[in-house]
Amino acid sequence: MSAQPATTSEARYVASRTVAAAPGAVYALLTDPAQHHRTEPTDWVRGPLEAEPAPLTQVGQVFGIEMFHENAGGRYDMHNEVIALEPERTVAWRPGQYGPDGELGSAGWTWRYDLAAEGEGTRVTLTYDWSKVPEFLREQFSLPPFPPSFLDESLAALEEAVTAG
Repeated sequence: MSAQPATTSEARYVASRTVAAAPGAVYALLTDPAQHHRTEPTDWVRGPLEAEPAPLTQVGQVFGIEMFHENAGGRYDMHNEVIALEPERTVAWRPGQYGPDGELGSAGWTWRYDLAAEGEGTRVTLTYDWSKVPEFLREQFSLPPFPPSFLDESLAALEEAVTAG
């Protein structure tokens, strides 16, 4: 359907796209960790760490994802803490990893999807925000690790996944 190219600010990318699916269908896809990889334009996100991951139902919930990136040394695990969740409206998480002490740590960047009914479709706004990441970690992780167009490509992948069923 229609897309608005990603915009940038000092520490945030935002992109929007209207997809040909109801908010409930988009929300169901985004809250299913087993489908998370279908919302990405690359093979960076591989799949859930659990064989049958639970759907996202509450703030504070953590879901594990297998990741792969050459710059990160290949395969690695991410554990994402849900930081906002409103049925058919918002899904957001903060990626992190468990430390040796068993505590979930995060460098501070977040992913957020905001949904709004638009005609017979859904306006999806995707935000990648690294504004709370300390400068030394921004440099260490080379943030942002992708161009703004990555969000446009992610929204196109989301639309393909939700409309393909």
